[in-house]
Amino acid sequence: MLVDGMALLFRAYFATASSGYIRRTKAGVPTNAIYGFIRYFWDAVQTFNPTHVVCCWDLGGGTFRGQQFAAYKGNRPDAPDDLIPQFSMIRDVMDSLGVPNISAEGYEADDCIGTLADQFGREMDVMVLSGDNDLLQLVSDRTSVIIMKKGHGNYKVYTPESLYEEKQLRPRQIIDVKALMGDTSDNYPGVKGIGEKTAIKLVQEYESVEGILENLDQLSKSVRAKIEADLDMLHLSRKLAEIHCCVPVACSLDVCQLSLDHHQVISKFEELEMKSLCSLMGLAIS
Repeated sequence: MLVDGMALLFRAYFATASSGYIRRTKAGVPTNAIYGFIRYFWDAVQTFNPTHVVCCWDLGGGTFRGQQFAAYKGNRPDAPDDLIPQFSMIRDVMDSLGVPNISAEGYEADDCIGTLADQFGREMDVMVLSGDNDLLQLVSDRTSVIIMKKGHGNYKVYTPESLYEEKQLRPRQIIDVKALMGDTSDNYPGVKGIGEKTAIKLVQEYESVEGILENLDQLSKSVRAKIEADLDMLHLSRKLAEIHCCVPVACSLDVCQLSLDHHQVISKFEELEMKSLCSLMGLAIS
């Protein structure tokens, strides 16, 4: 199981912060995101029973996408002050669970996940845990993507069959759809004036961006004019949408086998004043 760390951490933070209550240690250190993260993480482990687990993270600083398009993710607000110290603390917690933390400078967690899914997929079935539909492009015969839905313990598992059944798209076509419609959360525009419905319809009909461009004469005047006016951005948006699966990261199977050192985990949870997580995970406190 490859875990999209930031997706779980942000979800865990806002699930509780929105109520106005932030869990803290006696010293005042915020821990609400860590507490929620472990609850989400452990529920997924119990539900899907992976033998090996890796957690992938974004690093601070720029990525190659920001170099290609300066406004990439430029609309994102700064992380809340109470979340910032929890970025490094959650990595320590995952260390205590024996789960490797993987990231790569200049790349996003998605790229690390794609690369590891490709590497591990040669030997075993892979599950990707996230709340981010961008990762659906990684679905394959060996890789399923588990999307966390609203509510605790609520998942949608995507395989090539279930993805096609729901969206009538193949995994690689997710990239072409995003090339056309853009992505407001990542702040790249796609083709101006083309929304999700039109983008999906075009990709379903013509298979890919190349197929659409080869059949411009078949399109309505209005859609054709929009695409022709924004060809450069169409190609750039496609580059931005595509997850890179050749990032310089590696993790050997023996390192990521899930095997808890009970004493180490209990010690970490006691340090963070989260003893209730020990019982959640079935760890006996002596």
